Amino acid sequence: MFNIVLFNPQIPPNTGNIGRLCVNAGAKLHIVKPIGFDISEKAVKRAGLDYWDRLDLTIWENVEEFLENVDTNRCFFATTKTKTPYFKKNYKKGDYFIFGSETKGIDEEILKKYQNNAITIPMTKEGRSLNLAVSCGIILYEAIRQNFEDLNDLYQ
Repeated sequence: MFNIVLFNPQIPPNTGNIGRLCVNAGAKLHIVKPIGFDISEKAVKRAGLDYWDRLDLTIWENVEEFLENVDTNRCFFATTKTKTPYFKKNYKKGDYFIFGSETKGIDEEILKKYQNNAITIPMTKEGRSLNLAVSCGIILYEAIRQNFEDLNDLYQ
């Protein structure tokens, strides 16, 4: 199982769609406070459709609590502020893929501290970022591709 981590999510439909992605990909979702909306908000549940009750979800009080309780060597920080493409890293089952808020990304101090595990999704100069749910899907399915020759093994 892989882990998707959202630091300070701001947009309910993105979080709902990411929850749906996690259920369908067999991943766990971690949401790190502060959250820019009520987690029980109708928009989150609507975006997650009937998946939200099947979601493996952990809510963390803050970034420090999260980072103190996970293996940070297996955390990958998605950002536009690095040159390392996500597909150049080797992922293992249990890895954490961390995404910042839609408006601010991941804090610069965190990126500096974990710069060796910063990854990016290459884009043309015409755009500045991708939708958060799309970004989660791209990286999560690359990790699945690297680790499961037979996709039936993913769901055992």
